[in-house]
Amino acid sequence: MDNLIKICGLSTPETLEAALEAGADMVGFVRFPKSPRHVTLDLGHRLSLQAKGRAQRVVLFVDPSDEDIAQAVEAINPDLIQLHGSESPERVAEIRSMAGRPVMKAFGIAEKSDLQALTPYAETSEHLLLDAKPPRTAQGLPGGNGVSFDWKLLNGLDPALPIMLSGGLNPDNVAEAIRLTKPKAVDVSSGVESSPGLKDAAKIKAFVQAARTAFAAQH
Repeated sequence: MDNLIKICGLSTPETLEAALEAGADMVGFVRFPKSPRHVTLDLGHRLSLQAKGRAQRVVLFVDPSDEDIAQAVEAINPDLIQLHGSESPERVAEIRSMAGRPVMKAFGIAEKSDLQALTPYAETSEHLLLDAKPPRTAQGLPGGNGVSFDWKLLNGLDPALPIMLSGGLNPDNVAEAIRLTKPKAVDVSSGVESSPGLKDAAKIKAFVQAARTAFAAQH
């Protein structure tokens, strides 16, 4: 499905409700202790119940173990698994099979050659999420750093690839990003926050509206 809008890193009932009311198609919960957006299994369970039937629920991992996956599938019951580490295509296929859920794979992009990594994952991944490579100051956080990459790098990319654009998006630039790259979906985390890990309801609403308008303009 095209034209999906994902709000990632939600960690409170209030900000999740803001995302759901704004019309987000996907809501993301982070299972990565280093992240300021990390949620416990118990909180993830409660947030998942809140979102059930209202948006697709995504759980984000970074190089998870089989146990990590099993625990989150049982507690949070996500609709999709997001992998934000160095998982190989074979590992993505394993996790997809084990979890019984579709998977989206994230890639750090800084130069044209980074896009060569996408093709081996296209068969096993529902979405190929393109994020900016983390800056050196990111302290081990592979995403959610509020940095964008040069969108012109995507010129000439196979339009059939299920691209989800991420990295440095916010309410002010998402329309331009969609116009330039024509992705199937967009993803935001830090771009709708007032401080690291703290989502802002007004920014979420503005982001969803801007993205929805930009997607509609393409048709």
